[in-house]
Amino acid sequence: MKATLPLIALCAWAAAAPAAPPAPTPLRLPSLTPAAAPARVPAFAEMNTALGIPLWQDDALWDDTDAAVATRLSWPQESRTTTQSSFRLYARDDARVLGCRPYSLAFWAAKGKPTEFSMIFANKGDRSSAAEMEQDAAAIERAFKSALGDPVAARFGQGSETRTKAHRWNWKGHALLLEVPRDNYVGVRIVPAAIADKEGRIERVSDVELRQLLGQRVKRRDNGDVVVTDIPMVDQGPKGYCVPATWERYLRYLGIPADMYVLAMAGQTKAGGGTYAGLMAENVQSLVSRYGRKLSRVDAELKIMSLARYIDKGLPLMWGVFVEKDLYKELSTRAVERRKVTDWNGWIEQLKPKRKAAKQISVSPMNAHLCMIIGYNGRTKEVATSDSWGKEFEERWLTLEEAAALSQPGEFWEVKW
Repeated sequence: MKATLPLIALCAWAAAAPAAPPAPTPLRLPSLTPAAAPARVPAFAEMNTALGIPLWQDDALWDDTDAAVATRLSWPQESRTTTQSSFRLYARDDARVLGCRPYSLAFWAAKGKPTEFSMIFANKGDRSSAAEMEQDAAAIERAFKSALGDPVAARFGQGSETRTKAHRWNWKGHALLLEVPRDNYVGVRIVPAAIADKEGRIERVSDVELRQLLGQRVKRRDNGDVVVTDIPMVDQGPKGYCVPATWERYLRYLGIPADMYVLAMAGQTKAGGGTYAGLMAENVQSLVSRYGRKLSRVDAELKIMSLARYIDKGLPLMWGVFVEKDLYKELSTRAVERRKVTDWNGWIEQLKPKRKAAKQISVSPMNAHLCMIIGYNGRTKEVATSDSWGKEFEERWLTLEEAAALSQPGEFWEVKW
């Protein structure tokens, strides 16, 4: 089983950051110093050599299957839904890409074809220093210049604080972007050139189509479970990025591109964890508005009828909680037991001591966390939650009483239109 407690302990949210955030720090990139243009366009094998990984098998990356790309890169599958997939490797200390130590290597795909690659190097989430970020940025710039010549200045992303400055190189229909927001991260993004031309904007899903799609994602089980399915998983990894990772999941579920490292910058997530909830909400609103959506704080109660208003429409709720470590350990064991239940009246009896014990739950503001409510069961009086720690945390159930004991007052959010 994955070690959950170090991640939980680092997931400080609003309660860990009560003061107003400092003023945003300007973006910084390495200077566009002159470099001789390459004498010719490099072949795909030379590009692989420059990167240090077998990214390409020919000149066209975007017509490969996601499975073929993942196999040759040895990047594990992180998530797969009916419409999209993602693959992510948290690299070992001795791994090297573009001559630097990568922390997160990921790519996303739609309908089985890759759409975007993200390689994160020195970054504040993994407690890298400013000097390490500068060294990685300079090394990556040199590697790209050696292969492709001088870059051009570019921007990528939508929203006021989820849009980054970048150096851009083009190669046979691919845009390679070096992003270096000051004191946040050093990242390389590879996208189709046509998407980079639009600064990352993709076609908006219509309101009618989205409502139909979300309705199809609601699954009603014979035991009374009502669950929102097809939510992408994002594994936040060994850092306190529960808020950015969970927002990335929710936004991608609604067809809005997002990246937890960019969202961490927008929410001014601290090194190791702790995100300014109000600032994150403000900047998520700026992003979703580009796609005709609106972020709203929800005045919901932890009651079945209240939750059903959202879940029945295929809308999970972003939920601010306080983690109680012993209970969270138990929820994973309980999830395994619950999947084997055939006698649901017996299960209801088994939960009675849990409901009683919930009155004794004590929480700490230092263990603030963000997850999603994705389902309910009116018969068993349980709530389904989903945490951004990998597949085994995709769906876990707790009683309404336990949920009420953990809940941060008034911390429910949804995206609507």
